[in-house]
Amino acid sequence: MASAADFDVSQLSSSQQEALQQYTDVTSQEVKDAVPLLQRSQWNVQIAIAKFFDGEGPDIVAEAQAAQDHIPLEAARLDNLQESLLASAGHPSRAVRPSRTELAPRVVPQPPIIYQPPFLVAALFAPFQLGYRVVSGIFSLLQYIVSFLPRSLRPRVVSGSMRRGWKATSERRVTLPKETAERFRREFEEEYGAHDLIFFDGGHAQALDTAKRDLKFLLTVLVSPEHDDTESFVKNTLLSPEVVAFLNNPANNVIVWGGNVLDSEAYQVANEYLCTKYPFSCLICLTPKEGSTRMGIVKRLTGPLTPTAYLAGIESAIAKYAPDIDNVRAERTAQAVARNLRSEQDSAYERSLARDRERARQKREAAAAAVAAEKRALEEAAAAARQEELRRQWRQWRATRIAPEPETGVRLALNMPASAGGGRVIRKFPGETSLEDLYAFVECYDLVQEPQPPTGEPTKPKDYEHKYNFRIASVLPRETLEPNSSVTIAEKMGRGGSLVVEDITDDDDDNE
Repeated sequence: MASAADFDVSQLSSSQQEALQQYTDVTSQEVKDAVPLLQRSQWNVQIAIAKFFDGEGPDIVAEAQAAQDHIPLEAARLDNLQESLLASAGHPSRAVRPSRTELAPRVVPQPPIIYQPPFLVAALFAPFQLGYRVVSGIFSLLQYIVSFLPRSLRPRVVSGSMRRGWKATSERRVTLPKETAERFRREFEEEYGAHDLIFFDGGHAQALDTAKRDLKFLLTVLVSPEHDDTESFVKNTLLSPEVVAFLNNPANNVIVWGGNVLDSEAYQVANEYLCTKYPFSCLICLTPKEGSTRMGIVKRLTGPLTPTAYLAGIESAIAKYAPDIDNVRAERTAQAVARNLRSEQDSAYERSLARDRERARQKREAAAAAVAAEKRALEEAAAAARQEELRRQWRQWRATRIAPEPETGVRLALNMPASAGGGRVIRKFPGETSLEDLYAFVECYDLVQEPQPPTGEPTKPKDYEHKYNFRIASVLPRETLEPNSSVTIAEKMGRGGSLVVEDITDDDDDNE
C-alpha cells in the first residue's frame, strides 16, 4: 500500500480517512488510486470494494448529465388539456424532453459476512454447538429412515426445515454467481421437466456485461416459487414453443437470465429493479441516445401474461431499440475495420522498417568486412615483407657458411628448377656434407656464384625457421632426400650421381 506522501490525506474528513483505511486494508491499492474510486462510490467502502474486485460499472450521474446535454429539445408538445388551452390562447407551450428509460443497475452479489467469535466465547458455546450437531444428526437419520417407510405410514406434514428443492425457503447456501445459476437451471428442470430454453450460465452482472459488450438484449426473468401464478406462467408462457423459439433464435440477439428470488443474488436483483409483482420479466439493452454506455430497462412484463402478449411486448421493445443498437454495431464494425487497417499499416511499416534496418546492417557489416579484409591484407603484406626480409637475411648468413668446392669429393649433377634459372649444375662436395647443407647450397646458389661485396658480418635472424620451397630427389631409383643434418651425401649418393631439384607447389602439399 502506498503511503500518504502521494496524496494529502489531511484534506479528508475523519470518516473519509477511516473509509480510506478500511478500503486500502482490504484491496492494498495505492492511495492515489483509491481516493478517486471512493469518491465515485460516495465513500461507501462496500461499493468501492465490489467495484475493485468485480469491475466498475458505468457512472450513473455522469452518464445522465451527458445524456441530458445531448438530448435535443422536442418541439412544443401538448401533454394535457391545460397546455392545449394555453396553446389555443396563443401562449407558448413548454418544451419537454423525451422520456428516458430506467437505468438498469449492475447488481454484484455481496459475499456473506462470516462472524468469527472470540476464542473464549467459542469455547463457552462449544458444548451447545456439539449438542446441536448431535440433535441435527439424529433428525437427519430419522428422516432417512422415514423415506424407506410405506407411503401410508409416512407423516403427511413435513416441517419447513426439512423441505428441499425448488421451494426450499431455508438453508439455501449462498454460492458464487455461476454456481447459483447452475443450481437454478437444475432446480428449474427438476420442477418443470426438460425444456429447450437456454439460460445464461453466470451471474446477472456477467449477463449484463455480456449484453453490453456484444450489443444484445438481456431478458431478466425472476420467479417466486411461492407465488400462485409462477407454475402457470412458466409452463404456459415462458416455455411455450413460440416464446422459446423466439428467445433461442440467434438472429434476435436475446440473452435470457433467470433467477429464483429465494436465492441471494436474485433477491438483490429484485430489490434493485423494483420488482413488486411476480412473475417478473424485464428487457434490458444499450440505450445509445441516452448515453454511450448506458444500459436501460426498455420493457417490464409483470404478472401472468399469455404467450402472445408476452412475446408482443418483447418484440415491440426490440423493434424500437434494435435500429439504435444496429447503428452502434455498425460504428463498432467500422472502428474495428479502421483499427485493423491501422494495425496492418503499422505492421507493413514495421516490416519495411525492419527491411531497411536489415539492409543498413548488411551494409555496415559489408563495410566492416571490407575494412577488416583491407586491414588483414595489409597485415599479411607486412608479415610477408617481414618474412621475406628475414629470409634474405638468413640466405646471406647461410651463404657464408657453405664450404668451398674441394678438389676431390662427391661429384653431383643438380638439375636446377625454372625458378632458379634452370640449367644443370655440376659440383663437388665434401663427403661429410649433410643433406641440409646441400639444400642450403641450392637455396643460396645465386649468392655463392656471385658473392656480394662485404657490408659487414651477416648474422642469423632471431626467431626465424627457414623453410625450403623445393625438394631434391634422386633419379634412378627415385628417392626424395629430406634436409637432414645428420645424413651425409656420401651415405646417400656414394661417389656421385644426378639429382633433380623440384619446386614445391600447393598441389604437391595437398597430395602429400
